[in-house]
Amino acid sequence: MTALSERKKILLVAATTGYQTRMFADAAERAGVDLVLATDRCHVLEDPWGDQALAIKFDDPVLDYAGLLDGIIAVGDKPSYVAAQIAASRGLRFHSPDAVAGSHNKFLARERFRDARLLVPEFYQIAVSEQPAGARFYPCVLKPLGLSASRGVIRANDDIEFAAAFRRIRVLLEREELNEAIQVERFIAGREFALEGVMDGGRLEAIALFDKPDPLDGPFFEETIYVTPSREPVSIQAAIFETAERAVQALGLSDGPVHAEMRVNSEGVWMLEVAARPIGGLCAKAIAGLEEFLLRRAAREPVAPPTPNGASGVMMIPIPREGVYVETLGVENAAGVPGITAVIITAKQGHKIVPLPEGASYLGFIFARADTPAEAEQALRSAHRELQFEILGVLPVL
Repeated sequence: MTALSERKKILLVAATTGYQTRMFADAAERAGVDLVLATDRCHVLEDPWGDQALAIKFDDPVLDYAGLLDGIIAVGDKPSYVAAQIAASRGLRFHSPDAVAGSHNKFLARERFRDARLLVPEFYQIAVSEQPAGARFYPCVLKPLGLSASRGVIRANDDIEFAAAFRRIRVLLEREELNEAIQVERFIAGREFALEGVMDGGRLEAIALFDKPDPLDGPFFEETIYVTPSREPVSIQAAIFETAERAVQALGLSDGPVHAEMRVNSEGVWMLEVAARPIGGLCAKAIAGLEEFLLRRAAREPVAPPTPNGASGVMMIPIPREGVYVETLGVENAAGVPGITAVIITAKQGHKIVPLPEGASYLGFIFARADTPAEAEQALRSAHRELQFEILGVLPVL
């Protein structure tokens, strides 16, 4: 892609400076876009990260920027809502605040999917202060309404498992200082997928459809491998896209990136959730050219989505157990597996790491490119087998 003929200013709203922010900054240079960064940093410190970002309070998003903006984009769930508020106040094209809020709330999203006559499991919510004896049906899945990335999501098959899961989620919400309800849904069996797309004037355009080849049946739902293009028949892929389009329209999402997740079984396509943002963190590296494409779209350039060459995949390296991270052995061997393009360990030495459902991060990421999706998946699994993780146990506090 060549640089834009006229330089545009695009506002990027992000939680903090991180991998994805730097990826957008690099893409802006390639596209000839002036990127204006706004993050939830302390407004008293003067440019602590040296990135000239604007300080903005996410709970009161007033942007102290007098210049003209040609577009807006956000990375992360909270930043997408802030971006929606800023866009509404400045007349920029983006998802509406109501649509983004609906996509972030699992109960509201389920209601809107049901009203749009999509396949929806039985669901209801319980106040976190209650003491329920059990669920109305089994197997079920308990979900905090506002947390993302499968945090606090637990499957229960009977009253004993339900009570234990409810207590565990309550502790997590108390730790996060969140006083919200817990949603209970009937478990949906089936194969899981993720659709990366962009909305333009209420129309969904697909960028990539990822298979999730590892079964996600619980009791926790830690994602590991994404591979694209999908190996599903054309008819299934078409059904996934059609259902995703109905879902984003039911939520009212209209302009900007979307990341949708769904399950497919003999009954059809079941939407799990839709986020008003691009795929998170370093996983975006699995779609070459994604950031530049999204910036150009935010600048209203009619550019086509990036076209993949062969297959690509990413493994989000799971945390095997809670403890203090020391090191990862075998990285060089893993990087040398045919098809592997990068092994990036993001865990920091000496830091405590926590697996799902309480944890909110991974040990790192493995990336692969190959001629076929099967070869990309196999490369990821082979590379992961080369890694050994040294994690010290945490002594209990007496």
